[in-house]
Amino acid sequence: MILSDRDVKKAIKDGRIKFMPELSNDQIGPASVDLKLDNKFKIFKQGKYLHLDVKKGIPPEFMEDVIIKKDEAFILHPGTFALSSTKEYIYLPDDIAVKVEGKSTLARMGILVHTAGFVDPGFEGTITLELSNQANLPIAIYPDMYICQINFHTMSSPAEVPYDKRKKSLYSKSVGPKNADTRNLFEKKK
Repeated sequence: MILSDRDVKKAIKDGRIKFMPELSNDQIGPASVDLKLDNKFKIFKQGKYLHLDVKKGIPPEFMEDVIIKKDEAFILHPGTFALSSTKEYIYLPDDIAVKVEGKSTLARMGILVHTAGFVDPGFEGTITLELSNQANLPIAIYPDMYICQINFHTMSSPAEVPYDKRKKSLYSKSVGPKNADTRNLFEKKK
């Protein structure tokens, strides 16, 4: 079941769902919450490396950190990819999951916003966003603009092992865009 605006507000008031900074009333829609873009980005250093290997992960030197001032634009060029994150830090209880979707206005301009699409119960942190420009023109995006929307799904019962307690979870309490950590893509050999 997706939580309505009324239920989202109640869960926030009761401290079951938390946001830092606190949400404005403008951010809460009928069945979703709009989240803002942070000012930190990670982009691949093109031309220096031959390829990425999912078994080896992404060494930190493969990516460049870019920090944009409050009123400056980050230019997302056609066919390029960048990591960023939500400005909001979120706390989820063990019985609520989140679905993340890009804003339809941005999609109509060619910007795809993705984040593996799903945030498990028990997650805490900012949500890393994968941004790509599918248009044929560069697009300027700005810190503090609405970048995605999330909706909350109640589970049939609390998770037995929520995200923050699962050994395989790699991104708990993350702040800012996080590089891919590929350790959980392959089953451990016994």
